[in-house]
Amino acid sequence: MSAQAHDLHCPLCYHFHVTLFWQDKQRCYVRCAQCCLIFVPARYWLDATAEQAQYDLHINADHDQGYRRFLSRVAVPLQARLVKGSQGLDFGCGPGPVLASMLAASGFAMALYDPYYAPNRQVLSQQYDFVCCTEAIEHFYHPGKEWSLLLSLLKPGAWLAIMTKLALDKAAFSRWHYKQDPTHVSFFSRETFTWLATRDGLTVEFIGNDVIMLQKSESTT
Repeated sequence: MSAQAHDLHCPLCYHFHVTLFWQDKQRCYVRCAQCCLIFVPARYWLDATAEQAQYDLHINADHDQGYRRFLSRVAVPLQARLVKGSQGLDFGCGPGPVLASMLAASGFAMALYDPYYAPNRQVLSQQYDFVCCTEAIEHFYHPGKEWSLLLSLLKPGAWLAIMTKLALDKAAFSRWHYKQDPTHVSFFSRETFTWLATRDGLTVEFIGNDVIMLQKSESTT
């Protein structure tokens, strides 16, 4: 069944030219012709209770050295771009905010936000020197709204550090384990981040296979 039959539009850039990209026994995946986001239509989304039950299965302890090494892939390049004392927000920190703990130990002031585990929306009313969003953006049901929120949290010249697996071509996508997680509904690619950076006046750098560093312009105009 074609994506167009459901009158879909891209939840990131709101473009209406979308096509069916892949389909398996569980879900179908639709791709935007403009920003290249691959997304799962709403009829496949979990409800809030089922979604949190999936997240509760994730055990990411602060003392887990393997997990800390995993997070260092974003923490190390981010810290190299910051001055000590910079104030940051861990957006989508989850039940165990290990990255925030690592950055706080390195001298950075950290705030936390997560819709399930740290739902303090007051932290979303100010701007930061940097925002981290690690293994969270793929869970966004309304990525256009949430992307705008992330940008609004950045001071001029601030950094947005994202960690997410990048979607590749259809052959790779068909074998991709990342799409099997039922809470993963928005799949970004290099093309998607490049399109967003161009539209929103950001600089973008790809580090390794899953770290994306974006910097907001110093200009406030």
